[in-house]
Amino acid sequence: MLAELFAVMAPVLAGAGLGFTWVRLGHPYPIDFVTRLVFNIGTPCLVLASLSGAQIEASTFGRTMLATAMVIICMAAATLVVARLLRRDWRVLLAPMMYPNTGNMGLPVVLYAFGSAGFAYGITIMVTVSLFQFTLGTLLASRGNPFKALAKTPTVYAIVISMALLLTDTALPLWLANSVDLMSGFTVPLMLITLGVSLASIQVRSLRSGIGFSLVRIPLAATAAWFIGGWLGLPPMAQGILVLQMSMPVAVFNYLFAQRSGREPAYVASLVFCSTLMALVYLPVLLALLM
Repeated sequence: MLAELFAVMAPVLAGAGLGFTWVRLGHPYPIDFVTRLVFNIGTPCLVLASLSGAQIEASTFGRTMLATAMVIICMAAATLVVARLLRRDWRVLLAPMMYPNTGNMGLPVVLYAFGSAGFAYGITIMVTVSLFQFTLGTLLASRGNPFKALAKTPTVYAIVISMALLLTDTALPLWLANSVDLMSGFTVPLMLITLGVSLASIQVRSLRSGIGFSLVRIPLAATAAWFIGGWLGLPPMAQGILVLQMSMPVAVFNYLFAQRSGREPAYVASLVFCSTLMALVYLPVLLALLM
């Protein structure tokens, strides 16, 4: 079991560690360019490559999206209680409570833990979280019309195409499937490297607050995901991946949104950093229970 858990976590540590070390050695890393490349090209291709050929029923796909949305809403409601407990402004804690790192960290862990069969569920959960981020997150950060931003997000169109293919039991033409599969190959490695670069670039001021927040959020998210997944009748693998994905550390995007909205970015940075470090401890335990 320990060997299996290490095999899952080793690629995550290697990728993130590479990015972290690269920046610490003083080498340049075009994080804005890589982020745009991953989210505008890599992620849509990854969605198409994973979902279009996945052995997943359209009803299960829909229930997984619904379960993810319900967990996010539950975490949003719990923010008011957690904010009072931690004596923080609820608007500062809302995004970190709602949006775990289902992309940079979640997808690689799901891929190596559950293989291609589970990867489709991981993608489904990731894109649902992203939809909330790009709509509600944009609105809360006061960056204009969220629906206009959503319309400019290529991943949305990849989801629509994948849904159409699932509902009609249609496959992509071989030339297109091969092209999409090739282009999707750089996405997960770049996600991990960029995660390490982001962590190396974040200035952390308070470790205690970050650890305290994680100790509250992680059990809440895991419990909500487990009960909601069971209530909606998700397959055991989908339910386990929902628990795993929603228990991921705070997404780096929350720090970027906090910077743009001016809502305690230094505090949010500590949440991102500490929750990611703690994930190296609690994720192997969670994986041992779910695998």
